[in-house]
Amino acid sequence: MREQPDVDVRFRFSNLLYRYVFFDWLFADFGRARTVLERHAIWQHNRAMRHYLPVYLRRWSALAGIAFGLGCAFEQSLQAQVVAACFFTGCAITMSGTALIVALWLMLSRSEAP
Repeated sequence: MREQPDVDVRFRFSNLLYRYVFFDWLFADFGRARTVLERHAIWQHNRAMRHYLPVYLRRWSALAGIAFGLGCAFEQSLQAQVVAACFFTGCAITMSGTALIVALWLMLSRSEAP
């Protein structure tokens, strides 16, 4: 007879994929703080979570590289410009995501709270 774990660690694949690509679930919402103490606690929590941002930066950079490579492949070898444009658009979106990740990481690296 198998023992059941105390904590339910089963996630759906879509939830795991979302957590692998997007990082918003790691951070607390600073706008929901009501008092100065809550704001400070949220700021400290978000600063502690900032060391995961380079991991997501690598993932988003890899997605941008893959999208750009597929766009080049479809444009050059298969002469499918519409499909290539879709991949190039995806590359542009992921590059803006990488810029956002860098900006968040730099903001959270500051020592003082906003």
